Order: sequence, then C-alpha cells, then structure tokens
Amino acid sequence: MGDKDINNNGGKNRVYLPINKWSEDERPREKLLLHGKNTLSNVELIALLIRSGCKEKSAIDVAKELLDNYGGKLSNIAKLDVNELGKFKGIGKAKAICILAALELSNRLLKEDCGNIVKIISSEDAYRYLLRYYKDLRTEEFRVIYLNRANNVIDCKLIGKGGLSQTSVDLRIIFKYAIDSSASSIILSHNHPSGNIEPSDADINITRRIKEAGSIVDIKLLDHIIIGMGNNNYFSFIDENIEF
Repeated sequence: MGDKDINNNGGKNRVYLPINKWSEDERPREKLLLHGKNTLSNVELIALLIRSGCKEKSAIDVAKELLDNYGGKLSNIAKLDVNELGKFKGIGKAKAICILAALELSNRLLKEDCGNIVKIISSEDAYRYLLRYYKDLRTEEFRVIYLNRANNVIDCKLIGKGGLSQTSVDLRIIFKYAIDSSASSIILSHNHPSGNIEPSDADINITRRIKEAGSIVDIKLLDHIIIGMGNNNYFSFIDENIEF
C-alpha cells in the first residue's frame, strides 16, 4: 500500500507515497475514526503503533513485512523480546517497546476474560481457563487445577517447569495443595511450545501415577490437558479416550 503503481504497468514504475498522501479511507488512523477499530486489519493496527515508516517504506509496509516474517501470527511476535523485535528493519527499540506493550495488554485482557470461568465442566472450559498461564510461553510448565465438589476452581498451582521428562513432579506437593485447599478433584495440565500436542510416554506415565496417588487420598483426577500454540490447540486425555 505504501508504493503506488503508476500507469498500471505491472509495477515497473513505482513511487513511494507517504500515508498522509493516501485517501482518507486508506489511512489507518482516519479509517478507525470513520468506520471503527474492528474494520482495521492486523497490519493496519500494528502500523498505528509504529506511527512512521522508514526510508521508502510506510508504516503499513513495515507492519506487513513484520507480520509476513513471523508467519502472519501476532502470537509469534509476542514471543519476541525488545532486542529481538528492535532489530527488525523499520522497527527499532522504541517502536518494539510500543508493539510488545500493546500485545501484553491484549494478553492481560484475555486473562481477565478467562477469569470469568469459575466452573469447569468440560475440557474446553479447562483449556480456556488455562490460557492465562500458558499463552506465549516458550518453555514447558506443569500446572494443576484444584476444584471443589461443584467443579468450581479453587486454585491453579505451578508444580514444575521444564517438561515432564526433565522435571521431577513431586506428588506430595500436588496432594498437599489439594488437601490444604479441601479440593475434591484435580485437572493436570502442561504445555508443548512446539505445537505438537500428542502426549508422550512420560505424559501418560505421570498421569497414571497421579491418578493412583489420588485414589489413596480420595481426590479424583478428572483430566490431563496438553496445550499447544495456536487457537483451540489442545489435547484432552478424556476426550481422546486415553486410559490412565
């Protein structure tokens, strides 16, 4: 959009035209004012954060190249730190801070929305509740949701980091929390940053060990949720009929 094609000759004669020279319907700021924020694309929203482009590139061009470079996904950009994003041509450290701050606000808004879920009756409920903890994580974490008899969430505790194959999951800690909070049941969860949500042998083995330990103290294991990157990308042991 920053380069305008002259004479419609396939792009051979192209000139750079700053955003302020575009028609009002094409300018992101005016488009938002005239038609509302929901009409803007991700590229246009990022361009508003960037504000100005660089030599021979508008903010729209820079924003489009940024998204294209990271697979068109905001979640991939959100994983970057200031230095990584600031090295992208046309961004710099100051603009990187603005972009990451906006994405973090979006993340916190998601957490607020997820906080409205207090009763878990399905794997999807559990997944939506857990998103607040796992969204954009680069490393594996293992968490346990504690529920009362009405399946209302009492708490969600971080038990270990680094993946089940590298982390020693202490069953005593899991059930100490359960007993201290008078939980009736638990849901296990961990994430796979790679995006592959299929359970490993270690995932299945630890699930069985925790179920056996829970039966001794009368605390039921309801499910084990594995979360990958992307929307609705999760694996439920119960939904997939994995025996544990």
